[in-house]
Amino acid sequence: MSKTERVAEWMTENPVCVPPDFSALAAYERMRARGVRRMPVVDKQGNLVGIITRSDIEQAMSHPRDEEERRLARFNLAGQTVAELMTPNPLTIASSDSIGKAAAMMVRARVSGLPVVDEGRLVGIITESDIFRLVASTWAAEEEETVSS
Repeated sequence: MSKTERVAEWMTENPVCVPPDFSALAAYERMRARGVRRMPVVDKQGNLVGIITRSDIEQAMSHPRDEEERRLARFNLAGQTVAELMTPNPLTIASSDSIGKAAAMMVRARVSGLPVVDEGRLVGIITESDIFRLVASTWAAEEEETVSS
């Protein structure tokens, strides 16, 4: 594995996005349905304005103890928009940057994903899961070499 591999090779292209005025509850449901933990937030021109995570929304829901509290939490959340809960102006990385740089940025900022932006346009997202896929594929290749030697 090379820390110099490019973000473009491992990122998810065309990630699922939402506009800032989107319902936070609908965003949460979309993330659950798509199996993602975060979504870039883009304006009508496609410019990145923020990022929303499942945990951002879950924190806003508090921790309901029973079905009645769960219904109330969902009701309260239904009136909130993504813009109210998102992290505005998130840290980003370019597709031409190295995986090593992406990993270092994530560790330093204590985030699990970075929107990938080229020339001001969102082109993808790189997450800790993507970097782990790179590590796992490298280990598998090294294991293969060891077995064939």
